[in-house]
Amino acid sequence: MRSEKSPAARVIVADDEPLIRWSISEALGREGYHVDDAHNGARMLECLEKESEHEGLVLLDLKLPDCSDLSLLKIVRKRAPHWRVVLMTAHGTPELAEEALQLGATHVLHKPFDIHDIVRIVESALKRPSA
Repeated sequence: MRSEKSPAARVIVADDEPLIRWSISEALGREGYHVDDAHNGARMLECLEKESEHEGLVLLDLKLPDCSDLSLLKIVRKRAPHWRVVLMTAHGTPELAEEALQLGATHVLHKPFDIHDIVRIVESALKRPSA
């Protein structure tokens, strides 16, 4: 799903569950966001490289087939510090959430979540000044 909200409104959805990627991409696409999706960390980094000159946001699942810790969050913050990251997890603890926020995540979203909350969270995260 690709649509254009503005040149700066880019979102990468990184989750290994196809239905989650599709649902989020559809919801954000209907709002006019340019959405790429990735089934693993390597694909997410390819998308980020392609879009890095723009401002954007990564919706990043904590557990992907090729990464199950906060290392991808660290990589995104290093390679594209002007991009925001919302961490999604079904395995979150308060300590993990605190560490993710300290590493630069703008929000930690616990699964399962209401798909209607995604648009609000993305809009809010993109309005925040980048780190």
